[in-house]
Amino acid sequence: QVQLVESGGGLVQPGGSLRLSCAASGSIFRLNVMGWYRQTPGKQRELVAAITSAGTTTYADSVKGRFTISRDNTKNTVYLQMNSLKPEDTAVYYCNVRVFSDNYWGQGTQVTVSS
Repeated sequence: QVQLVESGGGLVQPGGSLRLSCAASGSIFRLNVMGWYRQTPGKQRELVAAITSAGTTTYADSVKGRFTISRDNTKNTVYLQMNSLKPEDTAVYYCNVRVFSDNYWGQGTQVTVSS
C-alpha cells in the first residue's frame, strides 16, 4: 500500500524560504505524476506545482518564479523549494501522487508566512 510522508513545513517570515519533502513508500508504478496542492479555510484545494516522471513541470501562476518542484525517482521523493514567501502562501500543503486514475495523498503540512 502506498504511503506519503511529508515534512518541512513551519513558520517563516515574509521573504524567507522553506523546502517541503514528500517521500513515497510502497509499490508505485514508474510512470506517475507527483505534485503539491494547498488549501486554506473556506477555499478549494488548488494545484501549486506538479512534475511527471520524465521531469515535465507545471506551476500555478501565483508561484511561478518563486517555487521550484523537483523529484528523485530512485527515492520516490518529491520536493518543493519555496523562496520569497508571501503571507498569501500560508496554507496546508498536501503531497499527491497520481498513477493513472488513482490518487494518493499525504497528511498535509502547515506553512505559515507571517512577521
